[in-house]
Amino acid sequence: MSVASYILGIAASVLTLTVVIEMLRRRQLRERHAVWWLVAGMFALVISIFPSLLVAAAEVIGIEIPTNLVFFVSLLVLFLVCIQHAAELTKLEDKVRVLAEEAALHELRLSRLESPSDNRAS
Repeated sequence: MSVASYILGIAASVLTLTVVIEMLRRRQLRERHAVWWLVAGMFALVISIFPSLLVAAAEVIGIEIPTNLVFFVSLLVLFLVCIQHAAELTKLEDKVRVLAEEAALHELRLSRLESPSDNRAS
């Protein structure tokens, strides 16, 4: 591994962690959404600092090319992020449906209250 790629890996990992932490600090990203990005950033930082760990982990798992392990772990993290977002989207869709139903009922009740009194008598 060349010195340039070593430094680039560390810089990219630190930049990723810095961006995620800054977004958390500014409340542009919630903690539950940041968890997997922080895990990925920490994994990338550790592997960037100690690339021999990647080679050893690949050997233990039985993967011939250590880079394939990086791609696998990256896909796994993205998969987990997608599952998390899908679950939250489902919850939000249920809440929106309930709110829409409640708004429709309030609107119906309001229109009945505002209707002329002769309609109530009939």
